[in-house]
Amino acid sequence: MKFPIVAAVAASVLSTAGLVAGDPHVSQVRAEDLKVRKHGGHSFKVSQIFNHKYQQKVKGKGIRDVAKIYEKYNLKLPDHLRQALLRVFADLGVKVPGNIHALTDGLFPTETVGNQGEVEATPVEFDVQYLAPVQIGTPPQTVMLNFDTGSSDLWVFSSETPAKQRKGQKIYNVTESTTAERVDGHVWRISYGDGSSSSGNVYLDKVSIGGVEVDKQAIESATYVSNSFTNDAASSGLVGLAFDSINQVKPRKQKTFFGNAIEDLAMPLFTANLNKAEPGNYNFGFIDPTEFVGPISFVEVNSSRGFWEFEVTGYTLPASNITEPNNKTDVFQSMPHAAIADTGTTLLMLPQPIVDAYYTQIAKARSDNYYGGYVFPCNADLPDLILHIGSYKARLTGDLIKYAPADTDDFATSKWCYGGLQSAQGFPFAIYGDIFFKAQFVVFQGGETDKNDWSKGAKLGFAAKPGTELPKDILPGNNVTSTLARVRRRTGGASSRRVD
Repeated sequence: MKFPIVAAVAASVLSTAGLVAGDPHVSQVRAEDLKVRKHGGHSFKVSQIFNHKYQQKVKGKGIRDVAKIYEKYNLKLPDHLRQALLRVFADLGVKVPGNIHALTDGLFPTETVGNQGEVEATPVEFDVQYLAPVQIGTPPQTVMLNFDTGSSDLWVFSSETPAKQRKGQKIYNVTESTTAERVDGHVWRISYGDGSSSSGNVYLDKVSIGGVEVDKQAIESATYVSNSFTNDAASSGLVGLAFDSINQVKPRKQKTFFGNAIEDLAMPLFTANLNKAEPGNYNFGFIDPTEFVGPISFVEVNSSRGFWEFEVTGYTLPASNITEPNNKTDVFQSMPHAAIADTGTTLLMLPQPIVDAYYTQIAKARSDNYYGGYVFPCNADLPDLILHIGSYKARLTGDLIKYAPADTDDFATSKWCYGGLQSAQGFPFAIYGDIFFKAQFVVFQGGETDKNDWSKGAKLGFAAKPGTELPKDILPGNNVTSTLARVRRRTGGASSRRVD
């Protein structure tokens, strides 16, 4: 079925008639100027469902999430982070078998010791996991999967997954689907820095998300999963939404669900609307104007490395939120860097100078090797951070940076908290993960590039979510109305409708 298109936006992207040019490399589009690109195309909403069965210890969550980022992007884990991770493993009763020095190469094989596995925590406090229903096969089998814009594989627990590696997950039963076709000679493997991994065989089968169906979607059937996946009884795998070029199937890469479905969508895009401490949603083929405020600022995407990669200009620390005076507050600081938009990463990983400048504003905050990153007193009032993407200013409120307790298992008893903002030192790019998405509405536009039409091809769009609008008294003179007014004067009134 089709999700009803909201009347205020007939759901499309960057129609040239409604295109409003902003500063270099940024184009602002107002909601009322968006047009449907394919009439009769599909559009649907996929609402996340909170995973009440999620099992994971809270202590050391920060460094474990950092380690997962290093492994996901094939980066060598620095020695001080390796030591911090080993301390966490020891606290959790997790054994690291084999040569311990293998950890410096990003290898984290783990196993639980005795009955000390992962235990029930309070996942809603840390936004650890939300899931979405996906139908696979004929007749359709419903499994609950995670959506990940930082990877390009659709893999699932299946009838080929050993029974001892399953703990109540809904599985894709290959033998019960009349449309399943084995892709002979093709295999896949994915590993993560917290010790989790999965691998197996490849099939082509029907996949339906929100009623949009792809007949021959590559399904990566798990013949092996590690304990951290086994212990998560509600999640049955991942839906990768990055570019096809980084798909892990060998010897021939396979297309993502979005790559296959894009031609049937009313608009060649999907949007991410993630929230703090509550489920969010993904919309495919349309843009819902109730999920953001102001215009959407679009920037070009560099897909050469397979990710949703974009350029960031710098940052501002608003003085109105700072308790201690600093001559760098309320002043734009140039810090150009490449970044990727990744819903599969929980943290916000930025260049070291930005991270240092941010935590300098918080009394007693420090980079602590013992905890494996920046920590601060849990009772601290955290300042906002404004990230400049060309002329667009993305505001992250301070409450989003308070990520997890560092020294105990809950905020109520912790003195030190682990920051959701950490350093991307040594990374090929910054990683804008869920900390960023909780503050910003993000549009992922795909499609073929047309050198004669800037509106076509891979783009990212950013807009403030309700409550994260940029206060006019922080950066006066930069509000949307004045920007669009200047553009209308410069273009001779190409867009006549007012945006307030």
